[in-house]
Amino acid sequence: MEARLLTAIADLNHLNISALKARYRDPFGEESRSSNKQFLVRRIAWRLQAQAEGDLSERARRRIAEIAEDTDLHSRVPRGSLGRPGQPVASSHGQRNDLRLPPSGTEIVRRFGNRDIVVKVLPNGFEYEHQRYRSLSAIAREVTGTRWNGLLFFGLTERRSA
Repeated sequence: MEARLLTAIADLNHLNISALKARYRDPFGEESRSSNKQFLVRRIAWRLQAQAEGDLSERARRRIAEIAEDTDLHSRVPRGSLGRPGQPVASSHGQRNDLRLPPSGTEIVRRFGNRDIVVKVLPNGFEYEHQRYRSLSAIAREVTGTRWNGLLFFGLTERRSA
């Protein structure tokens, strides 16, 4: 890639969201529906690169279309695929299903210090030592005395890398 193109792409990282959205309009001819900085930077960089060095070949575009047609794409896990049929997946807030949580009635066990922390998943929260809690984070804070992400503390999710 030529130096001017590399500089233009590198400069995108220093723009704020509104400037990126304005910059998006030029090569795409429309407003971006996204306000995600990383998405805007990548999309604009791709378009600048495609304009400077050439876009995908027609053959590549046809192959992409074939793959997309043949693939059974799902944006969510089908309802009822987790747990027993007819039993919804529990959530810590009762507002939306969190697929990282086990079904109601499940006991989550975590060893902390020299004791086992046993939490029962309820339809609208959690039970720990005969007390109800709205979130796993509240239980983790009760146990440790410090703030924790409850899913992380109980091993139901992994720490995301930055």
